[in-house]
Amino acid sequence: MVRLVHHFTRMDPPNQRHHLLAYSMNNRRDFIKFLGRTSIAAYGFSVVDLKSLSDVFHPEGLHFTPIAATDMDDLVLARGFHYDVLIKWGESINAKENFGTHNDFIAFVEGATPEEGILWVNHEYLNPLFIHGQLDNNRKTLSQVHDEMDNVGGSILRVRKDKKGRWKVDKKDPINRRLTARTEIPFAWPEPVKGATKAIGTLANCAGGKTPWGSILTCEENYDMFWGERDFSKPELPKLKESSFGWERFYDYPPEHYGWVVEINPLTGAAKKLVAMGRFCHEAAAVDELPDKRCVVYMGDDTGDEHFYKFIADTPGSLETGKLYVANLAKGEWRLLDVNENPKLKEKFGSQTEMLVRCREAAKIVQATPLNRPEDVEIHPITGDVYVCLTNNAARRDLFGSILRLTELEGREGMKFKSSTFLAGGKDTGFACPDNMVFDRKGNLWFTSDMSDALMNKDFYLSFHNNGLFFVPIDGPNAGKAFQVASAPMGAEFTGPCFSPNYDTLFLCVQHPGDSSPAIDQLTSHFPDGGIPRSVVVGITGEALTKIMG
Repeated sequence: MVRLVHHFTRMDPPNQRHHLLAYSMNNRRDFIKFLGRTSIAAYGFSVVDLKSLSDVFHPEGLHFTPIAATDMDDLVLARGFHYDVLIKWGESINAKENFGTHNDFIAFVEGATPEEGILWVNHEYLNPLFIHGQLDNNRKTLSQVHDEMDNVGGSILRVRKDKKGRWKVDKKDPINRRLTARTEIPFAWPEPVKGATKAIGTLANCAGGKTPWGSILTCEENYDMFWGERDFSKPELPKLKESSFGWERFYDYPPEHYGWVVEINPLTGAAKKLVAMGRFCHEAAAVDELPDKRCVVYMGDDTGDEHFYKFIADTPGSLETGKLYVANLAKGEWRLLDVNENPKLKEKFGSQTEMLVRCREAAKIVQATPLNRPEDVEIHPITGDVYVCLTNNAARRDLFGSILRLTELEGREGMKFKSSTFLAGGKDTGFACPDNMVFDRKGNLWFTSDMSDALMNKDFYLSFHNNGLFFVPIDGPNAGKAFQVASAPMGAEFTGPCFSPNYDTLFLCVQHPGDSSPAIDQLTSHFPDGGIPRSVVVGITGEALTKIMG
């Protein structure tokens, strides 16, 4: 997804925004028909009427009163929940480094006691207007580019509970550090990638995962915003797409060095790019361990009409080598991506390395199913089913998105599966554009929405107002229904939901409030403290959460 950050948010590439606006203005009659087809009843689920939620007091077994959609420039929570700001963009994390901007995925690594731990937080992209007050790439200085590069990547933070039981960042702990777009990171692969064994930086870090051995998987998604992309069908051209930020005026880093899953040791900050898992707009990496300790990783490519992947590692305790597969949903099959096993792939690509760099082309050759922006992926802790957020795809008239459920029929290593729609977005269900997910220890689903701030509170998204956090019970009379727990500030989305080990805190990012502000004196949000809008990490607690967790 290529984005000009000042005008578009993380959800929509310019071409998708064009589809959405065109669809809004020119296809009103078709859109009304489409709304009829989004009825949740068509998918076998009960209806939750968004307008009636404010009149519902504690639906049976729910333990809280859902909120109605709102366009307030604040983090609004249902009664029984409250939040504390853990850290916000620009705050120091040690004597030399600051917390980055546009935070996304959060991973919690348990510490020596239940009262401490380590947080990894992704920093996906940036808004130059907020960093140095101007948007013209041609006027940027090298110093300004360095400031931008230092604001993306990720942060490692030591967190501890204070005497009141609230999580705080220990800014004096030596474990705190940043990985940025200037950090040197090697490729975990026996051959060079575009002539190099190392890349400079990690960026576009969206969602991710965590391995059984405690390392973090951070996913490089929209790398083309930073270094453009190459048109492999026309090698005489230097690039198919130029970047949104203009960094190439100062550095000539190849796009092939980005778009990978990056494994990070949270204790040391050591990192490596996992080439065997393929290159595309990685959104997430959901990990499960086989009985022999090898891992299976599920991954989505967050762009319209792209694909869903599965990686099976060769050896226990490592993701550096393995088999990569892509899903054909029509036949319920995983298709192997290996040039040595498929003559068509062998004909197209000169090596497995080249194929992995051009993974999207390989997926289409083996007839993978195009999907509506597969974003976050999570594995149900009880059933083992794999859930995938299909956020939307305006080009295919899917404006509200859905959550896909996939069941392996022959175990994690098997090649057969079945899939179905678990929950569809729309006016009947009260949410649009599902994005990030987390399951609690009971198996209830919590998910966030990602409507573009360019279209939020407008036209067919009007009734949903700001982005939200939603709760879906696993059982009881309200099982399978989505209830809104929180509403994000103006222009923002919630990202990276992550529970503390004892489930008394839900960590959550507020990403990019006010990101489409036209000028520094025309801000569309002032969250969280009345000035320039800042992305933050919050900890959500309260009696309602305690009751839900039992």
